[in-house]
Amino acid sequence: MRDDTGIGPAATGGLTNNVNSAEVFRSLLKIAFPMMLGSAIETVYNLTDAFFLGRLGTAEIGAPSIAFSVVFFITVFGAGLSGAGTTLIAQSKGKGDAAKMNGYMNQATSLLLVASIFLATIGAVVAAPLLRALNTPDEVYGFALVYMRIIFLGIPFTFMYFSLQASFTAIGDSATPIKVHLLAIGINVALDPVLIFGFGPIPAFGVAGAAVATVASQGVGAALSLAVLRRGRSGLRLTLADMRPKAKAWGLLLRIGLPASVGQGLSAFGFTVLQGVVNMFGTSAIAAFGVGNRLMNLFDIPTHGIASATTSLVGRAMGARDERLAMRVVRIALAMVLVFEIPLLTMAFAYGGGLVRLFVSDPEAVRLGDIMFKVVTPSLLMFGLYFAMSGAFQGAGDTKVIMVLSVFRLWGVRVPLAYLLAYRTALGPLSIWAAMFASNFLTATIGFVYFKMGRWKRALDPDGI
Repeated sequence: MRDDTGIGPAATGGLTNNVNSAEVFRSLLKIAFPMMLGSAIETVYNLTDAFFLGRLGTAEIGAPSIAFSVVFFITVFGAGLSGAGTTLIAQSKGKGDAAKMNGYMNQATSLLLVASIFLATIGAVVAAPLLRALNTPDEVYGFALVYMRIIFLGIPFTFMYFSLQASFTAIGDSATPIKVHLLAIGINVALDPVLIFGFGPIPAFGVAGAAVATVASQGVGAALSLAVLRRGRSGLRLTLADMRPKAKAWGLLLRIGLPASVGQGLSAFGFTVLQGVVNMFGTSAIAAFGVGNRLMNLFDIPTHGIASATTSLVGRAMGARDERLAMRVVRIALAMVLVFEIPLLTMAFAYGGGLVRLFVSDPEAVRLGDIMFKVVTPSLLMFGLYFAMSGAFQGAGDTKVIMVLSVFRLWGVRVPLAYLLAYRTALGPLSIWAAMFASNFLTATIGFVYFKMGRWKRALDPDGI
């Protein structure tokens, strides 16, 4: 009998060592593809947002680029905690324990809601001084501050969606949360030009309009996420009684989620500090960095989808105590990364400058963006392979290594190297691109070594979940 993942008996969470590689591939793709599709559409939306703001000027398009690094620092804590929910729900499914699956979903949701309110408040308070500390140019500062303060209002909405995505991905249903996300993106796309440029009696709000459109769409996504979780599916149903905090469950969620959250948070803060280095080189560098990163996120989409699918299937394999299947899942996931990423990154390397020109008309920004792609792209393939392996670490509950490598990538290599090159050489913005390459390459190399050691397989005892 097969369950909704397509792999093996439902009694063991859909996992058995008797499956062949083709079945593992189909199961990975079934989870990963909807996530790839949703991420691709979201990234296209982000690029559309950049396109609209780019019509206003380099200062306007620079504002969300600067704000994004700060907002990302806040939201990664939610991503880390929701990842802990995915791990525990997936391993409970591997054990065939439906009650614990539902319990961990409810506990993860309540923890995320509390965390989101706290983090949104902190973000609103530190926004202004942080922008000053990042050497934000005066012509960008006002736009960035308004954008950030509005965006922080949507963080609780974002965390509500995280709960839906984490829970359903764990059981192999990535399509349902993506449908919710796509509807929210559609609303965002429709509102963006209206609120940015104005329409009829609606005045033009510029950068603030882009932020309001984002928060409004996040609110719709949160309401739909809540409705889906309340209605219940595949044994998961959100109830107030089950959401009451339980010390043991929150403790386990924090034990798994905090290392990843801290690692990603410090990593994101590294990106924020790195933005300060970029800001030193003016609005053209800011625009090139912002647009270039958004485009690179587009090329990273297959990797993120595959990593999430790997987390789900490895988590269930480890819950069923089937290490051989877990290893097979990882091997096939790595092959999938190569198949998807090589063509995309080859195109990015060859045509990076032309892609940047679609969004920014400033010749210097286009030139810097082209250099960025030429330097950074070769390292993205290796880091993509590592990122897929980190999905296995997450599924097994070994989030400490994810934390260590996240911190090492930004604080051990990228930030200090960028500062060193920026202040001690005449490389200009190339300092940042070179630091990005080095940090990706070294982090991936260490990750490969750790994976081969196999310690990640012993991170959690299934009997203790």
